[in-house]
Amino acid sequence: MNSSNRIDTTSIALDRDLREQALLLLKEVSAVDGVDALSEQFLRGLAEPGLGHTHFTVTINGRLVGLAATDDDTTELAVHPAHRRQGIGKALIDATPTPAIWAHGNTPSAQALAATLRMKKTRELLVMEISGDALATSAKYSDPEGITHSSLDNPPMSKKDAEAKWLQANNEAFDWHPEQGGWTPHRLEQAQKASWYKDSDVLFLWDRQEIVGFHWVKQHSQKLQEIYVVGLAANYRGKGLGDPLVRLGLHHMQNQGAEKVILYVEADNLPAVSAYEKLGFSVAERHVIYEK
Repeated sequence: MNSSNRIDTTSIALDRDLREQALLLLKEVSAVDGVDALSEQFLRGLAEPGLGHTHFTVTINGRLVGLAATDDDTTELAVHPAHRRQGIGKALIDATPTPAIWAHGNTPSAQALAATLRMKKTRELLVMEISGDALATSAKYSDPEGITHSSLDNPPMSKKDAEAKWLQANNEAFDWHPEQGGWTPHRLEQAQKASWYKDSDVLFLWDRQEIVGFHWVKQHSQKLQEIYVVGLAANYRGKGLGDPLVRLGLHHMQNQGAEKVILYVEADNLPAVSAYEKLGFSVAERHVIYEK
């Protein structure tokens, strides 16, 4: 990278003009790579100062051509396709404080940069999808014996108590997970502020007043929806209730018009990957963390 093109550190959420440039950059990157460079949380960080993200930028002739965003745990970045192989990606990675860098889609450009910098792949996240006859078959649902279901719209207790049980089940199910585990009431409240969030898309299985598990749905559009998070409470694992919990969400999404459903799952979570494959899901994308 030309020494005259320095790295600036800022919060794009506090700079409307820079935010507009960042969104244009991301649109142009996505058009070439076929995958979004930033995940939902980091996209929100471009507009929400409260998330506390830090941004590193490279501007050439007044135009934003490189961007890295960090939450102090991981970093995601984008370099304009016309300005790759000019040292911008390396400079952004060197400037960021985290060793972990996400490469969404693990594109050839990302693989080449990681190889050049001798970075190691330490995590792989799969995007799996289901549609057509496979979706129609897997979306068939009925309550297991002794089990009922509801959404957060109509739980068998107060909404506040249902949210507390949901939070507990989430932290039991994801005590190992770097992003989804260890949630606090504040973290859940922040997640519920997402523009797409609806109480009716948070589904539960109940054993009377005890939560069996939850299935949180995200609608990207009527036709494209997502198993956003699904998890069983600790006391209900190993009882064959994971399958109906997944089917409950698929049934809900198909009734809302979904033609394709996607999900994200860790590549090394072989039991989960196998279970989704048996339902008819297949791998559509791979997202990787490289560490410097």
